[in-house]
Amino acid sequence: MSLIQKYNVPGPRYTSYPTVPYWDEDGFSVADWKETLQQSFVQSNTSEGISLYIHLPFCESLCTFCGCNKRITKRHDVEHPYIDAVLKEWQLYCEILPKKPIIKEIHLGGGTPTFFSPENLERLINGLFENAIKHPNHEFSFEGHPNNTTRTHLQKLYDLGFRRVSFGVQDYSEKVQKAIHRIQTFHDVAKVTFWAREIGYTSVGHDLIFGLPFQTVEDVIDTIDKTNSLQPDRLAFYSYAHVPWIKGNGQRGFKDEDLPKDEEKRQLYELGKKRLSENGYHEIGMDHFALETDSLYHSFQERKLHRNFMGYTSSKTQVMIGLGVSSISDSWYSFAQNVKTLEEYYACLEKNELPVFRGHLLTDEDLIIRKHILNIMCQLHTSWHEYGFYFSEINQVLESLSEMEQDGLIIITNHSLSVTEKGKPYIRNICMAFDLRMNRNKPETKLFSMTV
Repeated sequence: MSLIQKYNVPGPRYTSYPTVPYWDEDGFSVADWKETLQQSFVQSNTSEGISLYIHLPFCESLCTFCGCNKRITKRHDVEHPYIDAVLKEWQLYCEILPKKPIIKEIHLGGGTPTFFSPENLERLINGLFENAIKHPNHEFSFEGHPNNTTRTHLQKLYDLGFRRVSFGVQDYSEKVQKAIHRIQTFHDVAKVTFWAREIGYTSVGHDLIFGLPFQTVEDVIDTIDKTNSLQPDRLAFYSYAHVPWIKGNGQRGFKDEDLPKDEEKRQLYELGKKRLSENGYHEIGMDHFALETDSLYHSFQERKLHRNFMGYTSSKTQVMIGLGVSSISDSWYSFAQNVKTLEEYYACLEKNELPVFRGHLLTDEDLIIRKHILNIMCQLHTSWHEYGFYFSEINQVLESLSEMEQDGLIIITNHSLSVTEKGKPYIRNICMAFDLRMNRNKPETKLFSMTV
């Protein structure tokens, strides 16, 4: 049996610990969330500021590879009331916080943020700062759809302080694009990339996916070569997460047998990685690559890379507030998720209530395990000899990793674990050994995508 066949099992991507299916929702209340948020804010606002993730859920058409929360519509009269609602939610948070928040990071995700007009996005950002201060070293970013991102979008957001943009590319094969219902040309991607550069964005990213329906080695090589010709500063090269059992994600329109599997799928990644490496890109953590000039590379080298619900970030804040439908917030000591439908979201805000419907209070053990998983995901290394990193079940965890050690995926010493080059494709599996909550209560139904 090959390593891929051996370790390609369902597992989390670890944008949090505990992962959402293992939250203790019964032990959580909105009052608890507010208390831990205030505690964390007082500890960290002055020294590092806070992050905001804003979910903008609207899309004009459904991409069938997407597992995100979205609302499909071509009616743009939905923009104004949604921004009003997000700003009201932000106002409710500002009333909870003991002083003006200092915003270090903003990320606009979706959905399709560029579904919104430049004027409405400007109203959103300016509205946030009516009750907040901009951090002197702020990092603002957004996701852009190459088909509807205009030069005005890019200029307006640049003028508001945004310096990073990522464009969803996925794959340039016409057959693959038809299967995933995401038709866009190389010309359109090149156009928005050049615009961003001309305007002055310091980090332009492209998001690619391997393992898509009908995707071949030739498709990936063609996509990587076209991407290399544009030299984005960073890129994500994600493994397609096939989770058709999740309600509303739209992953239909193709059959399971249309997807590349196991060795075939991994070959797509390895070929892409080799091609990227030959063109000056460095692998960062899991699924990410950056040129040496990009801040993501610098933070990885300086061991400052962080990972949260926004993915990898080049700086860490202890508080991340998620605004908008389905958004997840993180106070470090607890997580809170907003309701998942627009109707519920609007109804909560009309009652002047935070639209939180579930969450989790981290235990002392959770906080220790969280640090280990973050270390492995961000630094490919963790240790437990320091205070605050030791936990009682470390020996059982190491015992469960013995086969991975024999397979050359990790190196274990008396007090530390390091992921080898051979082990990088299995980083999620390595983290799973530390996932005490999941290991104590193995899932009986499908929860996660495959790890490789």
